[in-house]
Amino acid sequence: MLTELLSDPKLPRAVETLLSQLPVLHPEPGHWERTGRLRAQLIRRRRRARLADALIAQACLDHDVRLVTRDDDFRHFSRLGGLRLAV
Repeated sequence: MLTELLSDPKLPRAVETLLSQLPVLHPEPGHWERTGRLRAQLIRRRRRARLADALIAQACLDHDVRLVTRDDDFRHFSRLGGLRLAV
């Protein structure tokens, strides 16, 4: 989510400008329900499923795009939810 990236107080202005020019994935109808089900699936299996991560993962799933991340928590969304990660 752009919000998460822009929350870094040390983010250089040039990077902020670049990030603000990237396309934004808008929620599709039913996004909130699918996010809840995805998160519940991970929690049932005792996997870490932060709400912000679940929202990001579901947006990528809804738009059929790979997620570029260094956050290891998304591996659970990949294994159990079908999220495609960019290597």
